[in-house]
Amino acid sequence: MARKTPSLNALRAFEAAGRHGRMTLAADELNVTHSAISRQVQHLEDVLGVPLFEGPKNALRLTDAGTRLLSGLVPAFDQIDLAVRIVADTEEGALDVSCPGTFTMRWLIPRLYRFQALHPDIDVRLTSSSKPVDFSRDGFDVAIRVGSAPWPKGADVISLFSEQIGPVLASSLAPVTSPDFTGIPLLHSQTRLHAWPDWSARSGTSIGNASGKEYEHFYFMLEAAMGGLGVCIAPWPFVSDDIRAGRLIAPHRFIESGQDYVALRRARQHRKSSLFCEWLRKEADEFSIASKDVL
Repeated sequence: MARKTPSLNALRAFEAAGRHGRMTLAADELNVTHSAISRQVQHLEDVLGVPLFEGPKNALRLTDAGTRLLSGLVPAFDQIDLAVRIVADTEEGALDVSCPGTFTMRWLIPRLYRFQALHPDIDVRLTSSSKPVDFSRDGFDVAIRVGSAPWPKGADVISLFSEQIGPVLASSLAPVTSPDFTGIPLLHSQTRLHAWPDWSARSGTSIGNASGKEYEHFYFMLEAAMGGLGVCIAPWPFVSDDIRAGRLIAPHRFIESGQDYVALRRARQHRKSSLFCEWLRKEADEFSIASKDVL
């Protein structure tokens, strides 16, 4: 006898209700009525022959069968949504962008309003990550990364700008009388533990004081530097606005770190990612031109 397969609508209704824990929230997400969600869930229970929810209507909870079913449906619908977004060729909807957290906060977000003004129908969703990119596994459309070649296979590479690094500190600590920062704590970040030795080797400047404080995140270290707690090595894109505004000073010139900022996108391009990468490259070019007089 042929197996009776539940409808996709019923599975979608249950998945949303199980994920939210409330049918009213599932109804809002799927843009249907509460009763429509309830009917679909009841239909699914009838087809499967097991209850999926239990408890009073205002405090429903998943049964064991419902929990097992939900654990399989959530990644399945995520995969369906990803497949649709990869193929869809539109100039509206969500665009998922992955980039390092400090770069997002210090460089991308202060400029993103210009992209939104040009393309108000594109919803740029930002995710913080510095992990290696694998478009066969990851769900984002564009990834901004700093590093060096080789870049991941199967990705289009859009060069943004090379990275320059240098020591920065709060203007309240000026004047800096020693070129090796003797007497000023050196600040470190767990994400770039070799920043000071790398800068010292590339610049030919010895480090007179290796003591200081280590911070878990790069952004915390930059905030500590602006708060006058010491001096740190920072990439130019992260501190350019603060230096121009006088919140930070750079007693040494910035030098090449040997790394580059790039935007990576799926080889199967769609219009949203193309528009975003074109805008990103233009912003990077303008940033590089404006920086020439400073670096």
